[in-house]
Amino acid sequence: MYQYDNFDQAMLDARIEEFSDQVARRLSGELTEEQFKPLRLMNGIYLQMHAYMLRVAIPYGTLDAQKLRGLAHVARAYDKGYGHFTTRTNIQFHWLKLEQAPDALRALAQVGLHSIQTSGNCIRNITTDQFAGASADEVCDPRIWGEVLRQWSTFHPEYSFLPRKFKIAISASAQDRAAVQWHDVGLYIVRNEAGETGFRVLAGGGMGRTPILGKTVREFLPQEHLLTYLEALLRVYNRYGRRDNAFKARIKILVHEIGIETFRAEVEAEWQEVLKVWQPLDLREVERIARHFAPPPFEALPWQDAGFEAARTADPDFAAWVETNVHPHKAPGYAIATISLKATGETPGDMSADQMDAVADIAEHFSFGDVRVTHEQNLVLPHVKKADLHTVYTRLKALGLATPNHGLITDIIACPGLDYCSLANTRSIPVAMDLQRRFADIARQRDIGELKIKISGCINACGHHHAGHIGILGVDKRGEENFQITLGGSGAQDASLGKIIGPGFDYEGVINAVETIVDTYLAIRAPGERFLDTCRRVGIQPFKEAVYGQN
Repeated sequence: MYQYDNFDQAMLDARIEEFSDQVARRLSGELTEEQFKPLRLMNGIYLQMHAYMLRVAIPYGTLDAQKLRGLAHVARAYDKGYGHFTTRTNIQFHWLKLEQAPDALRALAQVGLHSIQTSGNCIRNITTDQFAGASADEVCDPRIWGEVLRQWSTFHPEYSFLPRKFKIAISASAQDRAAVQWHDVGLYIVRNEAGETGFRVLAGGGMGRTPILGKTVREFLPQEHLLTYLEALLRVYNRYGRRDNAFKARIKILVHEIGIETFRAEVEAEWQEVLKVWQPLDLREVERIARHFAPPPFEALPWQDAGFEAARTADPDFAAWVETNVHPHKAPGYAIATISLKATGETPGDMSADQMDAVADIAEHFSFGDVRVTHEQNLVLPHVKKADLHTVYTRLKALGLATPNHGLITDIIACPGLDYCSLANTRSIPVAMDLQRRFADIARQRDIGELKIKISGCINACGHHHAGHIGILGVDKRGEENFQITLGGSGAQDASLGKIIGPGFDYEGVINAVETIVDTYLAIRAPGERFLDTCRRVGIQPFKEAVYGQN
């Protein structure tokens, strides 16, 4: 993976010292909270319900063992012993003391991590496929381009004060594991008929108050023009994006209001102006970055491993975990293992410092030190020998991290909600935990099959409820928690926006409603149909009738 050079480290160190001075001035009263707010936000520090929260960037979701141990140290020294992985592949520490913030940032910088541009109206942490570099179906490793964009966007003076925050995702696979179409800019790495590598560029996607799927701006962009084209696209947004209304400031509103044809024409015209002064990307620099993402030294192994097959036969629990949490690898004799952070009764996405240290050890011994964070709030060990899978499973099981539910109904995405977030209207974590308990039986989960529940505690949609097969949105209804349900959303290559089925529910009612929806699906599904397939085939009416008793 990419390692910071001396320039990067000097930049981080200078930024921390600058922020340390700003914190001291805030604590002394020299700066008011209003004056301090934009400074702390650009350093990833929020003021939430109970304490300050530190959001740490994990670029393109990639960690190594050293970085994961560094996060464990921050969790112990500056939080309450745990962290929360988010849908942007960041990690959040919710109990930070402001006076300790500079020391926490210094500890992060020692392992090549930072919190820069994890907030504010700037280009945020760039995300990609958690199976990057391991999946057989990718055009190339998309993290290479994630690093190109990280270097281009960090401290970019023209894009540090955009009309609103800006999120980019990249996928190089036919299986979209990065929710690309739900981003301000989405990039699919593709090959044209001549076999040349380039990008299909989408813009105007986003969730929140006005959920919209991104639209194609360019079908094929040669790879050497990625930065010049994004310069043009961002300039168009910076020029025309609204600054008078924060609710209408995202690029999705601009694309929607002027139309994709007009937006495309504006970008293409601006691109021609950019090309007059900007040179295309030197692909030798891309090759230099690519060397940091060279495949690890895989052993020459057969595709099948007798010990793995014997363990799967002898240990039914291991077999169940393999079925859901283990995925094919491009190298013979290796596999990709997903670590579920969704154990029954645990907060989705939370991980203790002890668990972080232990997973760092496992990664070091069994996955070339490589760990990934997914936008679904899980972790991945991308390069595990099949011969080692049972040992890895046994160690994860001892840590409470071997729940065999990846992609199943209890693998729930949930934002922090009203337990932490000052923007939230309702709780999210307790709803997720109660649903996990309601559907805890693994045999029942496997019978239900792939079903993605996503929960947001407010309209900002940090829990991606719009893209949930079953989405739950918490709203304030006359001072009481109320939960709306949507059906039929997707964040995959077949992306779609969920539809509201009707009036919302109170806390107990939403748990029962979800179970009724699931039971209805089981009663009407065709052979081999996933929940999403059934929902698209029959529409929401059968579920609505079952939940509300309508005819």
